[in-house]
Amino acid sequence: MLFIACSGSLIAQNLKVRLEADRLRVSGPQVRLLTGRPLDRLRNGGSVIYVLELTVRTEKAGRVLTKVKERFTLSYDLWEEKFSVTRQATPTRSASNLSAAAAQAWCLDSLSIPASQLPGDRTFWVELEYQTEGPPAASKSDSNLTLSSLIDIFSRRSPEEQQLHDIDVVGPFHLEDLRKKR
Repeated sequence: MLFIACSGSLIAQNLKVRLEADRLRVSGPQVRLLTGRPLDRLRNGGSVIYVLELTVRTEKAGRVLTKVKERFTLSYDLWEEKFSVTRQATPTRSASNLSAAAAQAWCLDSLSIPASQLPGDRTFWVELEYQTEGPPAASKSDSNLTLSSLIDIFSRRSPEEQQLHDIDVVGPFHLEDLRKKR
């Protein structure tokens, strides 16, 4: 994660924050959800659950003002070489036939916080935490074994080695400044 000092504030190059239709949203073309072991697992026919959490804090590591957490199940079509995403919240939503960048953008676009939950009188920081959940433990009666789970069993990779976890923090922001940028 790259931070640049700029006249007393920090700017994260990975995360962009905007106010859209009175909702705080983030985008991050430099955020890489589809990488490493989770991407390998997808390309080997498995699915991966990603957990994304958008948090607004009083300071960079301060008190939590509000947050939203969403789970997404991603899969990869080996023939089409495209991704599918399903948001697990009710009501579920899904999209398919997506490139890696479009699948990631779809997940980030599904996260938002109402502007009414943001402080209007002081600055705040925005944090995006993303991680994968480990694959469920395979039982002897599990008939849903995938190529990746068999590889994991035989190569004895630890579950921690297969996980993705990262946090991007950006700020400070003031609600009025975000409204002016619209």
